[in-house]
Amino acid sequence: MDYALEIDGTPETVPGGTGVLLLHPSTGETDRIDTDFLKIDTDNFLVISTRTTAREVRQKLEYYDVDEERAEILDTLSIERGYSRRSSDTVHYVAAPDDVDGIVEHIDGFLDDHDGKLRISFDSVTELAYYAGDDQALEAVERILELLEEHDAVGLFHLSEEPHDEALVDEFRGLFDGIIDLDEDGSVDAEF
Repeated sequence: MDYALEIDGTPETVPGGTGVLLLHPSTGETDRIDTDFLKIDTDNFLVISTRTTAREVRQKLEYYDVDEERAEILDTLSIERGYSRRSSDTVHYVAAPDDVDGIVEHIDGFLDDHDGKLRISFDSVTELAYYAGDDQALEAVERILELLEEHDAVGLFHLSEEPHDEALVDEFRGLFDGIIDLDEDGSVDAEF
């Protein structure tokens, strides 16, 4: 199954099982890329949010006119910030921001429970590394990429280059089929 991509400089479609790494200097322009990725050619999508709360994710989806009916959100941050958490059919929480197993299990459950074209957005791997450590973040990404392959789904993974050393960024780059390199000025350089 192929999935359409409508992001500057990327192929028109990518096959199911594709993981795309979004490398960026700051979070400024990432929302546009993220929502362009989620907006089209999908039946259901899951946003794994390690950087913002579920409420902020909903605001982003609304602002960029993404169909929230197809959205589920996994909020890993609210517990860390001490915010109240109300699970619903479309908003879920894990025990802590470094609960890698809980995050991966939830993604597996989402992919198992839905049919059709499925996308995930992981915003952001940098935050997961901050809470769980670099090795755990790498392992989590590897496990999630295997799930995408198994379920013929696609995923976009945010990684900010600034906090990580070059060797770690290169390790992450090596895991992905496609890389979108976002510049400060909003321009995109893509490798697929």
